[in-house]
Amino acid sequence: MKRNYEYIVLGLGGIGSGALYWLARQAGKDVLGLEQFEIGHVRGGSQDHSRIIRLSYHTPGYVELAKAAYQAWATLEADDGAPLIMKTGGLDLYPANAAIPAVDYTNGMMAAGVPFETLSADEVMVRWPQFQLTDDVTAVYQPESGIAPAAKCNAAHLRQARVYGAAIRDSAPVTSIRDLNGEIELVAGGETYRCRKLVIAGGAWTNQALAHFNMKLPLTITQEQVVYYDTPYAADFMPDRFPIWIWMDEPSFYGFPVYGEAGPKVAQDVGGRAVTADSRSFEPDPALQARIDGFTQRLLPKAFGPPLLIKTCLYTLTPDRDFIIDTLPEHPDVALAVGAGHAFKFASAIGRILSELVMGGTAVSDLAPFRIDRPILQEENPPVNFLV
Repeated sequence: MKRNYEYIVLGLGGIGSGALYWLARQAGKDVLGLEQFEIGHVRGGSQDHSRIIRLSYHTPGYVELAKAAYQAWATLEADDGAPLIMKTGGLDLYPANAAIPAVDYTNGMMAAGVPFETLSADEVMVRWPQFQLTDDVTAVYQPESGIAPAAKCNAAHLRQARVYGAAIRDSAPVTSIRDLNGEIELVAGGETYRCRKLVIAGGAWTNQALAHFNMKLPLTITQEQVVYYDTPYAADFMPDRFPIWIWMDEPSFYGFPVYGEAGPKVAQDVGGRAVTADSRSFEPDPALQARIDGFTQRLLPKAFGPPLLIKTCLYTLTPDRDFIIDTLPEHPDVALAVGAGHAFKFASAIGRILSELVMGGTAVSDLAPFRIDRPILQEENPPVNFLV
């Protein structure tokens, strides 16, 4: 097996598999992907059946990045010869005095030329009688929203990266990274590799990788969980009859139609406890589950039932909930991305941006909000705001 490459990608979850794919499209056999666990493992934040994809976002910059995400997924679909993104439409639901301002989202979409509808609670319930809403709730509906099938997307990225010539090695934890002024040397799985440019997409293990560069970011790792409900009304929650949805308040909840399992899926956003990548468990949190159950019974009573399946995953959160997409300040040959617990919908687009950073030194997207040297990331214990 080759040991010297132009580009190495460290971490092959959602963002890392995307970076590997976009690099392989340009550099073929000069690209290596390294994964510390087995391919498709469930220890991080990039598996399960579904993630929300949407154009509805709180700044014009995020909306434009979401547009780029749809384009990037379409390129992957064309390469792989099979559809991935499923459009269901999406509802952002705002109770009175919601903690997340609706105007930020509507202004963001208007600035980016994205159409949407504003609906009353009654209008929502006429169109989707599965919801049980109080009169104070308003909604924003955007028809392009839907499901990004996480595990399928990752597999397609890796499959097509191999088609383009990339090498992949899993079960290869990194024990050393050295910047040798022109080359970067990694020891992974007992083998030594060298490259000219490195991409780090380590998720919850980001700071372990950055420790080799004497760096540490103020990241919070949380253990989250989702539940699939065994409802007798599953037919009412099929993707052609029911949208993805987000409750835009604190606490925030979100959910999906039936996809991948036999019942609808519901979760709380940032509802889990702080952990580390090593200390996390795979056991559901009963208190968190009680909150999800209670909310589902109020908002979607027909969706509720015994749990078909409860899955845990990790969020890797920046204090301001914005992404990090940048090169390391003293190591410009190393690019880094941190998804802040809401990046899967953007994974292919962020992968493309990372490929642009390491291949050409610049990216076509506006990355100023995602710089690694922004002030809040320089604080040791910064204030946190995880609403998005």
